[in-house]
Amino acid sequence: MNALKMAKFCRPFRIVLGAALLGYGVYSGNSWFYLGVLPLIAGIIGFCPACKITGQCTITGKAK
Repeated sequence: MNALKMAKFCRPFRIVLGAALLGYGVYSGNSWFYLGVLPLIAGIIGFCPACKITGQCTITGKAK
């Protein structure tokens, strides 16, 4: 598989960010915060779709 994976330190950050956004969305009732599912899934899977589309890792700035 020739897919770009995100940096190791980025995964926990995305998981926490996604969970926090979802939690706040449930708490506030604002449905826009349900978009937190995107970084949550990206963090759990360990694959960043933006890195695949651009062809480079957005964290390190290096093309692979």
